[in-house]
Amino acid sequence: MFLKTSFTTVIVGVFVVYVLHTCWVMYGIVYTKPCDHPKGVNCITPFLAGNPKLQLSVYTALRANADGGHTLIHKEEEFNVSSKFERIVNVSLPKKTRNNGTLFALIFVHQAGVNPWQDPRHVHFVSQLTTYMVPKPPEISLISGNDQTQDQKEESQEKTRPTSGSEARGGASSSSSSDHPVSHWRSRLTLNIVSDHFLFDREHLPSDVHRYLRVFQNGKRMVYLPLLFVDQLSNRVKDLVEINSTSIELPLTISYDSISLGRLRFWIHMQDAVSSLQQFGFTEKDADEIKGIFVDTNLYFLALTFFVAAFHLLFDFLAFKNDISFWKQKKSMVGMSSKAVLWRCFSTIVIFLYLFDEQTSLLVLIPAGIGSIIEVWKVKKALKIQVFWKGGKPTFLFGKLDESERRTGEYDTLAMKYLSYLLYPLCVGGAVYALIYLRYKSWYSWVINSLVNGVYAFGFLFMLPQLFVNYKLKSVAHLPWKAFMYKAFNTFIDDVFAFIITMPTSHRLACFRDDVVFLIYLYQRWLYPVDKSRVNEYGVSYDEEPKEKSKKD
Repeated sequence: MFLKTSFTTVIVGVFVVYVLHTCWVMYGIVYTKPCDHPKGVNCITPFLAGNPKLQLSVYTALRANADGGHTLIHKEEEFNVSSKFERIVNVSLPKKTRNNGTLFALIFVHQAGVNPWQDPRHVHFVSQLTTYMVPKPPEISLISGNDQTQDQKEESQEKTRPTSGSEARGGASSSSSSDHPVSHWRSRLTLNIVSDHFLFDREHLPSDVHRYLRVFQNGKRMVYLPLLFVDQLSNRVKDLVEINSTSIELPLTISYDSISLGRLRFWIHMQDAVSSLQQFGFTEKDADEIKGIFVDTNLYFLALTFFVAAFHLLFDFLAFKNDISFWKQKKSMVGMSSKAVLWRCFSTIVIFLYLFDEQTSLLVLIPAGIGSIIEVWKVKKALKIQVFWKGGKPTFLFGKLDESERRTGEYDTLAMKYLSYLLYPLCVGGAVYALIYLRYKSWYSWVINSLVNGVYAFGFLFMLPQLFVNYKLKSVAHLPWKAFMYKAFNTFIDDVFAFIITMPTSHRLACFRDDVVFLIYLYQRWLYPVDKSRVNEYGVSYDEEPKEKSKKD
């Protein structure tokens, strides 16, 4: 017992140190030490403090250095760094870009009325307007065979016939059957400039800002030009448009907003982290899911999400540890619903196949796969299956059940019989509805989606057989209560976020229905108290445990 407690204490201690260290790192990112003596030689003053007249110019070019030609697509002549705006421009695509090539955006902030290449005090940034990604396959109706992409294309062309960009979108859809990465258009370009007149200290200059800082000498003082930043985190997969030979012109949304220095530094670190993941093999879709964490929430809510996610991870680990320890020493299935164990195994495998079919991020797919393997191991323990290898072929041997286990199995089968009257019609009806009214990429996708929808919608019903077994046996001593409690904490965290974040009512109900079942478990625990003087299925009573410990000591 001491070893288990000490191991848990070490894990909790490491968790606390990790949270405190992360808080310290985050504070160092968002806080920058200003210059103590504004008139000193170590201070770097902002160029924007003199209220210069600036202009924003955006060009396109086939190469990042723009040698050999560039095209002006937008200019903001009266550019105010404190004013937010959004502009939509149509960009003509060169022939090389239409033939699976690339295209760059050259962004300049310079003096108004002066050519940016002739202005020695300009700042510029190069951003890629195209990226390579495998196109999403079209979805069809499995009964009628109609292509959903084609139907949507015709509808969109009727509504948006005057704009050539919409025609290019429709033309791009026709080539979406390729399995090779093709060039996609990033339809958004998000720009930011630090509007704070911050005084940097030359001796405490942040390394993350250093590569964005352009400084010139003005007499005895050092002056830094505006900090221009292109927000790559705002480039989402949903905004990508496939490019083909018919995509002559595509729309580009140029949005600008000022940004604080602390938020800029945080955004730089997050953007570098996403780029590092892509260099390690993460796809555009994998990176997009990580971007959504930062883009769709503000910084304060993001900090709250970090703390909640950290505690969620801790409770997940403790629940995992206690669940494994419980099943590792489990020798009898008295009072345990084998049908519920089989269902959890089946549901986790279905969810894993669904995530794999949807090409979900590896951050989600790998834990789901590990969870499926663990559930298969629990089924092996529950059914007392032994595997023997003879001649390279596996042979399965099922263990025998005693009288108490057979009685538990009878109650379990009876509960599943009552449950089937409600569950089977609902699942079949949902599958038929999906077959008639919804569209999928293949029959395999329809089967997996129908199964996973049944798991998400009616999976909580498979928690009821265990309640029925508890009621028949008038006992809850056989349940892994520590793992239950940690899972309940995580469920409560999910419930709180379901109300904080704007979510559909059906999703909120789905979050709370598990809590209702868990409250019934707690009621049964109160209704059927554990007799500590009774010998359990391992032949040990609670009264004997202190004696055993004293003998060992």
